[in-house]
Amino acid sequence: MKILLTALNSKYIHSNLAIRYLRAYTEKLDYDCVIREFTINDILDRVLEEIISEKPNIVAFSCYIWNIEYIKSLAVLIKLVDPKIQILYGGPEVSYDSCKFLKDAAGEYVIIGEGEETYCEFVKLQIENFRNSGRENSETDFLKLKNINGLCFKWNNKIILNEYRRLMDMNRIVFPYKVKEDFQNKIIYYESSRGCPFNCKYCLSSTTAGVRFLNIERVKAELQFLMRKNIKLIKFVDRTFNCNHEFTMKLWKFIIDTDTNITFHFEISADILTEDEIELLQRAPAGRIQLEVGVQTTNDRVLNNINRHVEFQEIKRKVKKVEKNHNVKQHLDLIAGLPGEDFSSFKKSFNDVYSVKPEEIQLGFLKLLKGSDLRKDAKNLGIVYSPYAPYEVLKTDNISYEELVVLKRIEKMVDKYYNSGKFTHILNYFTTKFKTAFDFYYELGMFFYNSGYLTRNISSAEYYKVFVEFEEQYLKEKNVELNEIIKYDYLKFNKKRWLPDFLLRYRDKYGEKLIKQKIQDKDIAVSKNYYLEKFSINIEKLLKSSLIEKEDGYVVFDGERELYFFGHI
Repeated sequence: MKILLTALNSKYIHSNLAIRYLRAYTEKLDYDCVIREFTINDILDRVLEEIISEKPNIVAFSCYIWNIEYIKSLAVLIKLVDPKIQILYGGPEVSYDSCKFLKDAAGEYVIIGEGEETYCEFVKLQIENFRNSGRENSETDFLKLKNINGLCFKWNNKIILNEYRRLMDMNRIVFPYKVKEDFQNKIIYYESSRGCPFNCKYCLSSTTAGVRFLNIERVKAELQFLMRKNIKLIKFVDRTFNCNHEFTMKLWKFIIDTDTNITFHFEISADILTEDEIELLQRAPAGRIQLEVGVQTTNDRVLNNINRHVEFQEIKRKVKKVEKNHNVKQHLDLIAGLPGEDFSSFKKSFNDVYSVKPEEIQLGFLKLLKGSDLRKDAKNLGIVYSPYAPYEVLKTDNISYEELVVLKRIEKMVDKYYNSGKFTHILNYFTTKFKTAFDFYYELGMFFYNSGYLTRNISSAEYYKVFVEFEEQYLKEKNVELNEIIKYDYLKFNKKRWLPDFLLRYRDKYGEKLIKQKIQDKDIAVSKNYYLEKFSINIEKLLKSSLIEKEDGYVVFDGERELYFFGHI
């Protein structure tokens, strides 16, 4: 018997943890278990061909809000090509309203909630049935299926929902990664705990009481295995990693003290960070740890509406402390469309978060997940959301559809310009010319929309050029200083030995000769591929203090290193 564990990931670099758990938990069973991973950007016909070519008896899908529509279409096609192939669904997107889902979907089975033990019992039964193939379904088969807790299934045109399964001991799960598995160019997901101590109404974790942890020594051993692989990023999927102080301290200390080039990503609640945790983070090697901090909103009334009880000033204080040594990357999240938050309130939330200057700001939009408390109470709260996955909010009593569309334009600007880190000095130049940072990103988003840039692909050079146009059209200005700032940011992050035509250049062969002679006389080590560019402002002072001071000079770009020559040459 062959089961094809199938994942439709959102991107190629992602890996699916759930299907690996299922394979690992049943590795001692006598069946052919194959993992296949695709992306939602793959052509449907090609994925269908790949699945059919495996000749599986059962295809099992890992279902989420980003892939469920694709999976439902794929399942229909599988059944049309080969009706004998049975289909099993699992994951958060099918764990609620399972009967309704299975009634409308092509397929026979749904695993509800945690899947390891349910899947194991299901596989054992399928192995037994496969050995007895040729007989017709019997009452005995029905009773055996009915005894598998956590399973929903079709039987004689009826949908049967079994009893729910109790949560398992975390230490019974089996390490999901294999020795020969290729991890190159992949983000690896790891789970050291399940559950969350908080009860935010928009989150599915609030539906499960308590938090369960793996044994800390086991976690260390498994991470050591992964550290020996060619991995760049390990993302912990724990909902609130730092909810257990002792566990957090031991694991962060282990990760910080280990010799590795891997970056570890954690979702945390910054407000509950302790002083010793912050001190520990401050001694982490640069690039070793990155933190994702859920702010969502800085409006206390809105936070109360979603059953979230934090104070932004406390989050800000902790985040700024972590930032002290500039060695830990921090990513702060906001959610637009929360009940009770209007456009003006979200603007304030955005400006509050922007004032912290984290490495990344994620501007997300409320999604009403199946099973969440917020979805159940959506009508009373005045929330209108799409009935199609990912169930995103369309409007509320407080914010209109048109206002959310504007925020999506702003989100694109923030993600492209702020989060990339490649336009830092350009952004600093512009934000000082507007009343607030939000006002700048609003106007930039409107400029992109009105200029048609949001509906076509533009080159990397054009992403810089738009600022020249933006300054002329929106600020009615044309400053040479902006040209120099754009030129610096462009050369810093685009490894080319030329500049786009829209940027002014100041060629001075005599001055360049003097700089090269200085480098030689002072015996300054530079590579053969260094690049020399003249500027009309002092770039060194700009980088140190954001001050724009007119002063001719040169910058030597040599890989990650820069040399500055200003004043009398």
